[in-house]
Amino acid sequence: MGGDAAIWFITLACLLGGYLCGSIPFGLVFGHLFGLGDIRKIGSGNIGATNALRTGNKAMAALTLLGDVLKGTIPVLIAWHFGPVAAAAAGFGAFLGHLFPVWLGFKGGKGVATYLGVLLGMAPVGVLVFAVVWLSVAWASRYSSLAALCATLVVPIAYALLGLEASAILTAILTVLVYLKHHQNIRRLLAGTEGKIGAKG
Repeated sequence: MGGDAAIWFITLACLLGGYLCGSIPFGLVFGHLFGLGDIRKIGSGNIGATNALRTGNKAMAALTLLGDVLKGTIPVLIAWHFGPVAAAAAGFGAFLGHLFPVWLGFKGGKGVATYLGVLLGMAPVGVLVFAVVWLSVAWASRYSSLAALCATLVVPIAYALLGLEASAILTAILTVLVYLKHHQNIRRLLAGTEGKIGAKG
């Protein structure tokens, strides 16, 4: 196998491996393990940690969050042995797996936790940037979704300014997908009907 062919093979393998890891529906798995049933039947119907918290079981929600983060981090860290392009491919695959898991008819989560996991694996400084922006916007607006949208928008810009090209390109693509998955939240934000953090009923 020639050099270019080997690189393509490794990149595709990392992409596929990342997808399979990212497609593990931890919210669904932990929901059943904790005897809470299918979390897709409550709240927003999402499989992510935010909807898992709506079950009232904080331990299950925390495990879901941890799982969704790590399934973005682990494939990237493994793929780093083959270089930044392979790592980015693994991160992209993991993110796609979470958003569009084959096991669930390609209906997955919104990706924020897995986005964070990818940041942690690619360049951890991105997690700090994300956290600062998210906390600032959440504190000022009380909108979790707006905080996530702002944070994911700033991260690729920060990576670009730091000269982290692979991370900047990858997160720019992931940010577009995050916005697409949050289209309903964006509509509610524009209409003034989005629920605020800590709001009752």
